[in-house]
Amino acid sequence: MDNQTKDVNVSQSTVAQSVKHRLPDLSKLQMFMMIFGYFGTQIAFSMQTGSMGRIFQTIGADPNNLGFFFILPPLAGMIMQPLVGYFSDKTWLPKFGRRMPYLIGGTLVSFIVMLLLPNAGSFGFGFGSAAALWFGAVTVLFMDLASNVSQQPFKMIIPDMANEKQSNSLWSMQNVWGSLGSLVAFVFPFILTVSGVANTAPRGEVPMSVKISFYASAIILALSAIFTIKNVKEYTPEEMAKYHNISKEEQNEKASIMNVLRSAPKVFWLLGIVEFFVWFAIPYMWTYSTGALAENIWHVTDPASAGYQEAGNWFGIVQAVYSVVAIIVGLFFARLTKKTRRPAYTVSLILGGIGFLMIAFGTTKLSSIVAFALFGIAWIALITIPFTILTNALDGKHDGIVLGLFNCFICIPQIVASSVSFLILPALGGSMAKMFIIAAIAFFIGGLAIWLVRDDV
Repeated sequence: MDNQTKDVNVSQSTVAQSVKHRLPDLSKLQMFMMIFGYFGTQIAFSMQTGSMGRIFQTIGADPNNLGFFFILPPLAGMIMQPLVGYFSDKTWLPKFGRRMPYLIGGTLVSFIVMLLLPNAGSFGFGFGSAAALWFGAVTVLFMDLASNVSQQPFKMIIPDMANEKQSNSLWSMQNVWGSLGSLVAFVFPFILTVSGVANTAPRGEVPMSVKISFYASAIILALSAIFTIKNVKEYTPEEMAKYHNISKEEQNEKASIMNVLRSAPKVFWLLGIVEFFVWFAIPYMWTYSTGALAENIWHVTDPASAGYQEAGNWFGIVQAVYSVVAIIVGLFFARLTKKTRRPAYTVSLILGGIGFLMIAFGTTKLSSIVAFALFGIAWIALITIPFTILTNALDGKHDGIVLGLFNCFICIPQIVASSVSFLILPALGGSMAKMFIIAAIAFFIGGLAIWLVRDDV
């Protein structure tokens, strides 16, 4: 072979390697089918995260020990999402696809657990009893295991099927639908209460308004999963190999989790630093918001009091506010480019940190509305922009497991935050409101840390 021929071959090889994807443009209908079902999974997830603090305090959990119950969900995520990614990368069922079988399993378990969780105090265990708390903890653990399994397929089909041009829009619009699902979940108890459903219950029991909200959310979750499974047609293994430039040798390669980690792009690790600070803050919002609002606005701390349960409903309303803001801002985020993504992320996280400070010190309903509106801007940024940057850096070979492993960067800081809360909350005099000062500082650092990450696509 002469030198000229070698040069041509090398040139062709270089071109082939430089083209990471040759994925076709998806139609608007295909994109809608891929993201709509996320509406239902987020209703289920938001009912859990938005009500856990209220439920556990209602059945008698010591506020100083609330962090324990929020360690289990991220621990479940650390285990389940990498496993779902690892096995779904190797799965192909002609009738269901690659990711959809896991959506079926996760939805089934979530449906069952959502019927059980709000009844944690209704089985005669007794207020504050170990049996009631353990029942709640175990059901939450299974709920989060199932939520992780059912959410992950929606994240994985984007790098599977979307090119770089459409991935940013898909991530943004998927999270717009997710925020809409959260909105529905958050306002359920309030609407039911206004409609005359009881918002108080005997000491140690969860109000009927919360129970019915869980039941309705379970039904919506099941329907949205059925819609997605029926309408999303994943690429076959042959199509995946073609569109992602994967050779037969690479397709048959049995890569271990450790090998995937060793070959993960630098962006993967740097985004992990960003995610640590951001997701250190989020559990405190989930855990302490109801208590902080009750403390600062209603001036009560007893979970059985009417004022505390009103604060629980109000938390649903302000979460609805942040969901509406996230939906609106998400429409603009769908147009972000590599030049604007990082500045938008920094500004959003700083605004979210300011919102956390307003929760820590605000004493009116109006201040809480403004605070959660600012958090809504941060929320859509933190669930959209890092995933867009990461997705664009992937090569299509082990996308499922890489995204599953990336979830560990979301779960580890939650575990750390919940663990150190046993020390931080008492040091702050038991004030749940003051925990938001810590959350604000973490958001400020996370917003600036995004500049460690290159965004080249």
